[in-house]
Amino acid sequence: MKQVPALKIDGITIHQSLAIIEYLEETRPTPRLLPQDPKKRASVRMISDLIAGGIQPLQNLSVLKQVREEMQLTWAQNAITSGFNALEQILQSTAGIYCVGDEVTMADLCLVPQVANAERFKVDLTPYPTISSINKRLLVLEAFQVSHPCRQPDTPTELRA
Repeated sequence: MKQVPALKIDGITIHQSLAIIEYLEETRPTPRLLPQDPKKRASVRMISDLIAGGIQPLQNLSVLKQVREEMQLTWAQNAITSGFNALEQILQSTAGIYCVGDEVTMADLCLVPQVANAERFKVDLTPYPTISSINKRLLVLEAFQVSHPCRQPDTPTELRA
């Protein structure tokens, strides 16, 4: 599909974010990105799937190119707002310090880049206090600072930090 991400590791190439994260969890389980508790693990997967499958693809460049140029911003904002409405409700029951409890999980890895996309597309985050507060706490962590979308080598100049 000529999409990123792809990870070449251990003699294989893995495509798609969640597959990569799950492989790393299974082969390099420190730090743990999926909780031991099955209910919390299910919550992490539900949130990750909501973001990676239900929100993020709708504002990919390949999708936006199918929408008239003057409608692209509105399209992206509507996709993000619809997803964030659902996500905010879920997080109100699962969140601790982070998306699910007090440990960083796969869900948090999905949240930060999606909030960055929301900011890129000028989505008002005021209606999403849980999403916003979790994102702020994550951005204090060095791993999230160095891996933030605005700090990647292929980030367009106007979007760089």
